[in-house]
Amino acid sequence: MKLNSKYWENRYKNNDIGWDCGMITTPLKDYIDQISDTSLKILIPGAGNSYEFEYLIQKGFTNVSVLDYAPTPLNKLKEKFPHVDEKDFIEKDFFKLENQFDVIIEQTFFCALDLELRIKYAKKMHSLLKPKGIIVGVLFQFPLTEVGPPFGGSIEEYQKLFQTDFHIKKLETAYNSIKPREGKELFFIFTKK
Repeated sequence: MKLNSKYWENRYKNNDIGWDCGMITTPLKDYIDQISDTSLKILIPGAGNSYEFEYLIQKGFTNVSVLDYAPTPLNKLKEKFPHVDEKDFIEKDFFKLENQFDVIIEQTFFCALDLELRIKYAKKMHSLLKPKGIIVGVLFQFPLTEVGPPFGGSIEEYQKLFQTDFHIKKLETAYNSIKPREGKELFFIFTKK
């Protein structure tokens, strides 16, 4: 199975999106509520229906971009937020994006990538962040399998993967996950070295 744009577009068209909670998840909502600078340049990759984007826009953030290479969720977001600049809806392969951001929000994107792309993901995240930039979000913690997405992982794997290019500020079981994800999410904050 190839996890390409056609694969993801089919999942969205068929509403086969079991990871979609229908709302922003608590760990990310609580983190966003602590950010006072609404001008930060923020990216949400693999955005899907991106309740995080919706929440940021409602909170007055003015420089938020969503990226997906499935057009269906991006088109839905464009319809929902016609006042947001067209350039902030990026239909592209994450690994081909050239830009830099203050904050990148990770929400079920990493766990949906082919396993062999994990090292490339960490390097790409590093290149997409401005100096002292932050990746924040949730990563799944359940035994790594080849059956997915979502694919699992562990604290040890994530530490090994990210510690070269990032300061690991926080990587712990989320205390405020939504019910279906209790005990399965790690909340993290990594800053660019």
